[in-house]
Amino acid sequence: MEPVIDQAFAAALYSDGDTGLDTGASLLAADPAADAELVRRGEEFVRRAWERGWQPADVVRIVRRDLDETAVALAAGLIASETGRYESLPPRWRSQLDAFPAAPPRNRPDRFSYASALLGLYRLLLRLPAIEPVGPPPGASPHGLHLPPAHDEPRMLTRIRALLAKAEATGFPEEAEALTTKAQELMARHSIDEALLAARTHSKEAPGACRIGVDAPYETAKAILLDAVASANRCRAVWNSDLAFSTVVGFEADLEAVELLYTSLLVQGAVAMTKSEAGQRAGGRKRTKTFRQSFLMAYAQRLGSRLAADTARVTAAAEAETESAAGTGAGAGATVPRLLPVLAARDMAVTDTAERMFPETTTTRVRGATDLDGWTHGTAAADRARMGGTGPEIRGGSGNHQKSEENPA
Repeated sequence: MEPVIDQAFAAALYSDGDTGLDTGASLLAADPAADAELVRRGEEFVRRAWERGWQPADVVRIVRRDLDETAVALAAGLIASETGRYESLPPRWRSQLDAFPAAPPRNRPDRFSYASALLGLYRLLLRLPAIEPVGPPPGASPHGLHLPPAHDEPRMLTRIRALLAKAEATGFPEEAEALTTKAQELMARHSIDEALLAARTHSKEAPGACRIGVDAPYETAKAILLDAVASANRCRAVWNSDLAFSTVVGFEADLEAVELLYTSLLVQGAVAMTKSEAGQRAGGRKRTKTFRQSFLMAYAQRLGSRLAADTARVTAAAEAETESAAGTGAGAGATVPRLLPVLAARDMAVTDTAERMFPETTTTRVRGATDLDGWTHGTAAADRARMGGTGPEIRGGSGNHQKSEENPA
């Protein structure tokens, strides 16, 4: 006779709707002997997700979007137990795991509900598509894949993180502007220093990639903002609208800067939008959705141009320094790399890597903003944050990305 767990999976995992889940959950609830195998099968589904290019944060993000917080906690528990088998984990995985909720106790609130929630989660995991990997799965050889350094965070990034935290916390727009501008200048300078060091030492470091969630609502504006931040920090962003993330391609120091700044600007934008919206409501306006969409589109567009200007200013100053050093023979005979060719070579390496990862991308023209007040307030908020996008256009690559948006496979 077919094992109960196989009967339950046949009923629940390969059908849609609640009927199959109820049938499978009833079978499992009546058979406590299947409990251990049920969990083991879940760990196997998680392991298959790693093999398809998914990372822990990607899995939890899609579970939260498509299911609920109960499923998120169940997924976090399975991920924790599955990854606990490895002596070491790929870079970035530990910080992802640390952010997850604790796993719920088994068979709560009752055996049927617990089994039903697990089967719903397994149905989703089973159907996850293969996506472009941004690092090796746990236990795999890292050969041929870029790995970010495992050492502690550089002091420069610690300074940048502190500046952005202050910008998010202050109630004074002028102070937030100054802090965020300083953070972007430090990021640009850090990127230049890393590039020159790599050139002097003939480093073999290659561009890598990371994924950053781009969640609803107003995900188009958020994807444009992330693309603006990535471009200003010498990275490329490819948005997967179906799976709610962007893949950012760049050198490691730049990837860390992009994630820090994007997260901070989202926080600052949300705070500014809430304040502006309160003023609109006080004046009797109720078009909340169009106001928010227009606000965030303007915020993203304006920030893109300002971020690019900040980076260009820092780059010009650094180029003048390197030209001066080369002209005066500074460095006691050491060769001083020319900055612009070094940066151009790194830009080309990033572009080549992005095009290899996503050979088929599309460009999608974004629907324009329709609320003038929202646009005006969003632009003003971007000015205060001292950041803005390069235009109302996003691109996308294979698997369903946009701003470079991936083409549907």
